[in-house]
Amino acid sequence: MAVSIAQRPAANTRVLILTFLTPLIFHHTLADIPAGALTQEELPHSRFEYKYSFKGPHLSQSDGGIPFWIHTGNAIPSSDQVRITPSLRSQKGSVWTKNQVNFEHWEAKVTFRVSGRGRMGADGLAMWFTTEQGLDGPVYGAADQWNGVGIFFDSFDNDGKKNNPAIVVVGNNGKLVYDHQNDGTTQALGTCLRDFRNKPYPVRAKITYYKKTLTVMFNNGFTPDKEDYEFCTKVDNMVIPSEGFFGISAATGGLADDHDVLSFLLFSLTEPGQQPPPPESEIPKEEKDKYQEEFQNFQQELDKKKEEFQKEHPDIQGEPIDDIYETVNDQEIRQVFEGQNRIHLEIKQLHRQLAMILDEQRRYVSVITDEVAKKGTNAESGQLDAVGQQQLGSVIATQQEVLKNLNELRNSFYESLKQIGSVQQQGNAGALGTYETIQHFNDIKEHLHTVKRDIEHLVQRNAPNPVDKAVKCPEVPPMPSCLSTVHFTIFIVVQSVLFFCYIMYKSQQEAAAKKFF
Repeated sequence: MAVSIAQRPAANTRVLILTFLTPLIFHHTLADIPAGALTQEELPHSRFEYKYSFKGPHLSQSDGGIPFWIHTGNAIPSSDQVRITPSLRSQKGSVWTKNQVNFEHWEAKVTFRVSGRGRMGADGLAMWFTTEQGLDGPVYGAADQWNGVGIFFDSFDNDGKKNNPAIVVVGNNGKLVYDHQNDGTTQALGTCLRDFRNKPYPVRAKITYYKKTLTVMFNNGFTPDKEDYEFCTKVDNMVIPSEGFFGISAATGGLADDHDVLSFLLFSLTEPGQQPPPPESEIPKEEKDKYQEEFQNFQQELDKKKEEFQKEHPDIQGEPIDDIYETVNDQEIRQVFEGQNRIHLEIKQLHRQLAMILDEQRRYVSVITDEVAKKGTNAESGQLDAVGQQQLGSVIATQQEVLKNLNELRNSFYESLKQIGSVQQQGNAGALGTYETIQHFNDIKEHLHTVKRDIEHLVQRNAPNPVDKAVKCPEVPPMPSCLSTVHFTIFIVVQSVLFFCYIMYKSQQEAAAKKFF
């Protein structure tokens, strides 16, 4: 027992020494590891620069200009976007900042749409940072031999390698001529294949220049998420001018697209250790209080005007402003349905007239049949010979064939009515597609062409024969005045020609009107 008691204090002493040395060794080990390896690198300080940006609503001023920007060529500013080029051939346009940018690091976010009717488009859109404003030129509507960097959204395949649409980064020192034939691939610093045409949502691109590294991120426009970016390309050790102008340009060629820029937002980036003072300290307290008081007065006046407007217009109280105006898509759908309704009414009217003619033909055939039956009972008296019976039989057969063809025409009109009705029901359900609409109209056109051919066939079949004129048909009792077959065929042919002319005229009008949407 004495030995064990004597050994216990020594064991306790060793435990205390190890407990004391362990934190010291662990702390010394952590001290040898760099601090950057333990914590994630801090993000740069970002500051919005409104004098080098634009976005809707109220994007353009009353004079048609953009605040702090200039536009040239075929660019058309509006309240919510800037149409750099319309979907017409050989168009060029651009927008540029009025003042130079002197940020060492920056980040630009561009939101745009490129839309066209064809499977392929041209030529594309470009974002620039150059020492001079390239107001006009052959490179996507801007000047060649620029000094700076251009990010090109190229939609046309000039070299035939099927590598478009693509995003290409090209730098220039003011001496290089852009290689159009190869889509700039021989001069590209970075590239990625991305389709940005005819997307359901606006396409977004984020270009960041930080610590001599240019990074391009891309949002493909398939989702409404504004931050759903994916990596496109990155250029390291890139030196660009410290001062320059930002610009956006676009151009069209033999093919044409609408190039619309919805917003351009510029942010200046500063390293974390060199953050600029907050905006509050840059404005003196007296001026800040003055601006705050003006803002409060303006807010009170605005609230009063809102209350007065709601009292004067109680029927639209609470309705959002966007729901009052009709969008371009709604206008196109409304025009399609109006055209369908007019066609439906015209075919309905023709169907009613055809039904009346069928009734008259049935009565005519029934009268002739009764007359034949009466003449058959008096055949022994010699009043009707064999030739008369043959001619009368041919007349009855012709009338029955006419009646059969008219029934087929009526069924054809009925099928056209059913197809138009199905198109309208699908459109009212909100699921009408462009391909289905065109297919239905093509089916209706084919049915109407069939009707026209049948009518021409009837006219040829019922043409008067000189041999038949020599043979005298038996006298038929006087009939009530009705429309003859010749008049009926002429009437149907004239109606069909007018109807087709009307459809072609309206189609040309709608196509011409949609061209400027």
